[in-house]
Amino acid sequence: MTYPETLAYLQARLPMFHRVGKAAYKADLHTTHALMAALDHPEHGLRCVHVAGTNGKGSTSHMLASILQHAGLRTGLTTSPHLTDFRERVRVNGAMITEEAVVRFVEEHRAAFEPLVPSFFEWSIALAFAHFREAAVDIAVVETGLGGRLDSSNVVSPEVAVITNIALDHVELLGGSPEAIAAEKAGIIKPGIPVVIGEAHGAVADLFRQRAAAVDAPLVMVDHERPLPARPDLAGPHQERNARTVLTAVDLLRERGWRISDEAVALGLASAAATTGLRGRWQVLGRTPLVVADVAHNADGLAVVRDMLGRTPHRRLHVVLGMVNDKDLRPALGQLPTDASYHFCKADIPRGLPAEQLARAAADLGLHGRAYPSVRDAFHAARAAAATDDLVLVTGSVFVVAEVL
Repeated sequence: MTYPETLAYLQARLPMFHRVGKAAYKADLHTTHALMAALDHPEHGLRCVHVAGTNGKGSTSHMLASILQHAGLRTGLTTSPHLTDFRERVRVNGAMITEEAVVRFVEEHRAAFEPLVPSFFEWSIALAFAHFREAAVDIAVVETGLGGRLDSSNVVSPEVAVITNIALDHVELLGGSPEAIAAEKAGIIKPGIPVVIGEAHGAVADLFRQRAAAVDAPLVMVDHERPLPARPDLAGPHQERNARTVLTAVDLLRERGWRISDEAVALGLASAAATTGLRGRWQVLGRTPLVVADVAHNADGLAVVRDMLGRTPHRRLHVVLGMVNDKDLRPALGQLPTDASYHFCKADIPRGLPAEQLARAAADLGLHGRAYPSVRDAFHAARAAAATDDLVLVTGSVFVVAEVL
């Protein structure tokens, strides 16, 4: 098969959560364990950092991978979802896996995998771990896809576990309270393995402490007053919080014998996006007018976006907004400013929320604008309407951002 044919095979045959939602979610690890066995267990011996959390886990993973790479370590990185190319999910030292390697892996293993009926994410995790073994990485950063306890990535035994924060998202799968969601994320805490907690308070913090104590896992809460050795190249106070979470993980890696210099830490933070290829986090796409894209998609993420809007000088705001159909709209929409002009759209995926339905829900909360037949139409209309000192923001969904990159 060619690379496009290989992707078409994966997308046509396999349930893909980020396209279809709940129907692709598997509430157990049986298939993943079977895939690992079919590959002669590439997860065994994989030295890694395992990262979970509601928001910020992608940025945290990329910053940590950048630091490890600058420390001279051959560094694997697996994240999800991808924006424009499936290969973004699997990187070694910042370089995406080659098209040829993806094709070869699928051709070699489809006969063994097909009877197991794996999901798209299970295929991608199997590919990542096999590629990391073949590439002889020194260490990998492994981001969970959804939750933690039952996430396909949770077959590793990491050097350090990281949980960035807890917020309400994917409640239909993970639970309808912060405590229920925290219990799922806490599933990556393993016996004797240190865990970093980025942000947690009250009952959620207590839950993490209890889980860690039950399995004798050292737990460290991040000190958010800690000075940073360099300004992260990812913008915003929230990225500074993520950076402090990364620094705490580095502390624990050093305690376990990893040689990571102060210079590598500073360089890694200052060049995380450039080193790892991270996109879609308050990413500037153009100026005059300023055009920014951010993949925030839940209430906590959009609250961060609103804070960033307040820190960014502009005259009028034009928002290109699309969301998926399984989100609780009111809390998310409630974080957005009412004095903006909205351009509602639907990403080209089955899970996308129809633009007209989104526009009606937004209008109930004082957010007014027009629905467009596609993301591109909404984006072009927003840019055409913007004056040179205005700001055009693209947000609400990874898939909306992907269509303008």
